[in-house]
Amino acid sequence: MSETASDFDPDSPTVAVTGAAGFIGSRVVYELQEAYPDWEITALDNFYLGDVREIGDVTVEHVDIRNRDRLEDALSGADIVMHLAAISGVDDCEENQDLAYEVNVQGTNNVAWFCRKTGAALIFPFSMATLGDPVEFPITVDHPRDPMNWYGRTKLISERAIEDFADGAFPAHLFMISNLYGEHEVDGQTVSKGTVINFFVGRALAGENLTVYEPGDQARNYIHVKDVARAYTGSAERLVNQLRMGETGVEKYEIASDEDPEITTVAELVRDIAAEEIDFEPGIELLENPRDETLVSEFEVDMTHAREELGWSVECSVEDSIRELLQT
Repeated sequence: MSETASDFDPDSPTVAVTGAAGFIGSRVVYELQEAYPDWEITALDNFYLGDVREIGDVTVEHVDIRNRDRLEDALSGADIVMHLAAISGVDDCEENQDLAYEVNVQGTNNVAWFCRKTGAALIFPFSMATLGDPVEFPITVDHPRDPMNWYGRTKLISERAIEDFADGAFPAHLFMISNLYGEHEVDGQTVSKGTVINFFVGRALAGENLTVYEPGDQARNYIHVKDVARAYTGSAERLVNQLRMGETGVEKYEIASDEDPEITTVAELVRDIAAEEIDFEPGIELLENPRDETLVSEFEVDMTHAREELGWSVECSVEDSIRELLQT
């Protein structure tokens, strides 16, 4: 029996969050504090991009997941590890492939190895970038994998590795997350990211036209960061029960929404709401596409599994969030 398994208290588990200073991670820590005030939370980050240092009464510790000894010291006693630390930008991964490999593959293996040794549960987001060009709809976690970039490839390697690490050793939830948008506040600090919807809103607020890559009818599924963070809390609750029952192995969940508009439709929505909220109607420019990306015109995702097993549902809408962003 591992140290984590033998000391596990289902009424007051210890949860560690890597990447806790980032866009999603900081919101996850916030949601955990709100939902489970009696739980102990450890927050870790190396501050590569994220710069949140305090979340409520939790201080984010400086830990690099590539340093296995330091990582294991910081994770010591954790019953659940929410592993969000990653090089997450497609361009960043292409330009810094060694770094992406060290963090997204080796770093994730370090986390999973800790879980295998201790029996701690694991939550890991593997991203829809692992799919490449979707070939069937609605999309589920069973969709074939064929990543189109190094970011998706690193996530696929880690998805497969965790399946092996978790087998017979610990329970793990793997999240296939669609395109993020929105922003949130942590202790008065606005936390945002250059996602496509945030990019459009930012250009409208700056009085600039909205630029759309050709052909313009490519669709994506969009999910708000707050909804994603709530999925982690629901997942943690289920993992507590799985730890109590001694269950092991991987479960996979689609974390997405019912909204999968074409990119031009999103730009038009930002344009129309900007005209109402800030009295500026930006133009929409179609540009040559420099990216190798999927160009499907639909992106429907089946979220039944997350609804049924995690009790999770989407609360934020694209239109309401655009309006809120333009009002700030």
